[in-house]
Amino acid sequence: MESSDLRLSIIVIAPLIGALLSYLLGRVAAKLAGITASLAVLVSFIMTLSLWAEVSATRSFTGFLTSWISFGSLALPMELYFDSLAAVMCLIVTGVGLLIHIYSIGYMAHDPGIARFFSYMNLFLASMLVLVLGKSLPVIFIGWEGVGLCSYLLIGYWFTNTEYAKAGRKAFVMNRIGDLGFLVAMAILFTACGTLDVVELNKADVLRRLPEGLGLLAGLALFFAATGKSAQIPLFTWLPDAMAGPTPVSALIHAATMVTAGIYLMARMHGVIELDAAVPATILWVALATSALAATTAMVQNDIKKVLAYSTVSQLGFMFIAVGVGQYSVALFHVVTHAFFKACLFLSAGSVIHGCHHEQDMRKMGGLAKSMPITSICYGVATLAIAGICPFAGYFSKHAILASIAGTPNRFLIDQIELISFIATSIAVCTAFYMARSFIMTFLGSYRGHAEPHEAPLIMTAPVMVLALLSLVGGFVLEHPFTAYLSGLSAQGTSLEHGAEGLLSYLVGSLPGVFGIVLAVYLFILAPRERSLIRRFCGPLEKLFARTYFFDEVLNALVIRPVRKLSGIAFRSVDQSLIQGSAVALGNITSAVGELTCRITTGQVTTYLFLMFGAAATLFGIFTQVR
Repeated sequence: MESSDLRLSIIVIAPLIGALLSYLLGRVAAKLAGITASLAVLVSFIMTLSLWAEVSATRSFTGFLTSWISFGSLALPMELYFDSLAAVMCLIVTGVGLLIHIYSIGYMAHDPGIARFFSYMNLFLASMLVLVLGKSLPVIFIGWEGVGLCSYLLIGYWFTNTEYAKAGRKAFVMNRIGDLGFLVAMAILFTACGTLDVVELNKADVLRRLPEGLGLLAGLALFFAATGKSAQIPLFTWLPDAMAGPTPVSALIHAATMVTAGIYLMARMHGVIELDAAVPATILWVALATSALAATTAMVQNDIKKVLAYSTVSQLGFMFIAVGVGQYSVALFHVVTHAFFKACLFLSAGSVIHGCHHEQDMRKMGGLAKSMPITSICYGVATLAIAGICPFAGYFSKHAILASIAGTPNRFLIDQIELISFIATSIAVCTAFYMARSFIMTFLGSYRGHAEPHEAPLIMTAPVMVLALLSLVGGFVLEHPFTAYLSGLSAQGTSLEHGAEGLLSYLVGSLPGVFGIVLAVYLFILAPRERSLIRRFCGPLEKLFARTYFFDEVLNALVIRPVRKLSGIAFRSVDQSLIQGSAVALGNITSAVGELTCRITTGQVTTYLFLMFGAAATLFGIFTQVR
């Protein structure tokens, strides 16, 4: 086995072994669970770093694990593929995942099920790494399903609470609906192209085998699959409910693993996505609508985790906007910066919840900057990053997305560029507003709760400080290397580099974020009475935002209730009447035949001769009538 094969295998296998060991050792001594799981992720991170240094836009590795499926013309070895795209994703998954694991050691220290928790966390990372490193769509699908299963286990981790268990089930069902798109896409691509290898499927001569209509259908099916994992309309409602799990789980799902899977799939299959211009155009408009819906919803939430959850949905929409205009490297760049500041925000929120005795309502917080100075500074840095203020990380990736809209060559979008840019910029203003609002309500003013808030221990604050540092410098440091590293990703090239930017350009680029923050400061600090006035005139609008545009209610009325009614009808008419009735009738007939057989089985030869002659006479009569 070559060195690269071994290292590729270790990246996936280390967290798998960690899942087993952390559970077994954690049952013996609870502290060993977190340490073992974190060491396993550290091994994966080191292996990723060693391979990352050796790949480039033109150099990649393929690792053979074992023979898997071989049937007719279908031959699917279990292979892993490590290129620049996989390297970026693996670094996020293992790097940010490691920090979240270390944080969890402190956060979950007193939880009685800590061994089970860390076992699930390692299993989650292993599944995500299989998804990222799979060389064929079926191998990616294994990781895809594994991530879905682990999210169900982790979101419903405190399963004795019925609502939490329901949230886990909702995430599981929503993702299974999206999986239908993945299966349809695989069926189309294999039938038309004769391969499911992702490298082959991005080659022009292979893609030419796809008829025009099927190319469109395959692209839309892949996007539908992505809407499930990356929470876009119509399959986004599971993500805010996923806050039921422990806060480190929320950080892992939102920043480093599951929700980025859809973006990754779009980038990995960019050849199929770009086949028909209608596919990226559809992606862009769905993403724009999702981002706007989530941003306006986040503006009126009072649960600190719900604000961050809707923020994730909105930022994922921003990433899909970049996909829609053909700038995959820009989308990946925002995935990276988002991983830094969103993990920082969630872990900071976890420290707040930990310090306020499990209180999540921001109306019962306030003034926490005095009792939690480190957490407040880190949360503030990440807030400025997501708001898109220069020089924080989010500025560079968000500005690149807004700039890339103008350069789209898509014929379905060219005429709407100004409208798209206006909506995207408005969403950026909303983002800055609701994040500044959450910071003010949580950390400024005076404390409104009844607990005794305190700063988190070092094992929790240290990872948060690292993430805050990355949120500060990550965009500036990574902006230009990203362009070269992912230059081979798309035929349309990349537009990360802004060219010669001066101070004025940075200020102009920060304006949407500055406007949103100033508006929040005015309404929540300088003129709080104005809020009551606005609420009086915009009450219905606030209710609309707070209920997420009644999306759940509409989904219930249009889909879930009709499906339940149909299921009830099918249960009564098919299951109870037809299937169960047939089974009962068959049983009755068999019983009657048995009873008759018993009656005629007397053991007397004369009876048998009588029956035999009777049957022969009957058959003779029928035969003569037929002739």
